[in-house]
Amino acid sequence: MNLDTLLAQRIRSLRKQRAYALDTLAELSGVSRSMISLIERAETSATAMVLNKLADALGVSLASLFAEETAEQAASPLARHGTQPVWQDPGSGYLRRQLSPPGFATPIELAEVTFLPGQSVTFDNALRSIVTYQQIWLLSGEMHITAEGQCWQLQAGDCLAITLGQQTVFHNPAANPARYLVALCAQPSAIGKPS
Repeated sequence: MNLDTLLAQRIRSLRKQRAYALDTLAELSGVSRSMISLIERAETSATAMVLNKLADALGVSLASLFAEETAEQAASPLARHGTQPVWQDPGSGYLRRQLSPPGFATPIELAEVTFLPGQSVTFDNALRSIVTYQQIWLLSGEMHITAEGQCWQLQAGDCLAITLGQQTVFHNPAANPARYLVALCAQPSAIGKPS
């Protein structure tokens, strides 16, 4: 199954599980109803920024959108290299390989990212429905990562631990691709929950 088809099925399934109409998801995410409809029919490739908004509105991590739904008892703890889904952001061209075994119950998700030279991606989250902790281990190249107004300049071998906030910017200022491993752990946010 190609990634656009997988994303279409996952977003539609999560929306229906929450009993959201297209209009409801559009309002919660800030993504137009027509764009969501195109994504759910696999007629367009959504950018990382759009997928992030949809994931947040659905109360899941961005990484979980790339995981196939499998029965827990059938989920394997092993994800072979040849079966790991690879997705390319149509906006920046960055490549994201989902490393974690799909459907296997674990609080940690791993992904490998190859970020093209001179490219940037900005994740805006006015109100996060989940808290996402990330550790980014730069394997090669250079990355500038800005979170909560602070910019970190990473070189190969550096590891940065951040919590995704209202705005996070990933930028490769170099003339060569950057490659990094990202470990994510997400949990529901207390924001907007009844006390």
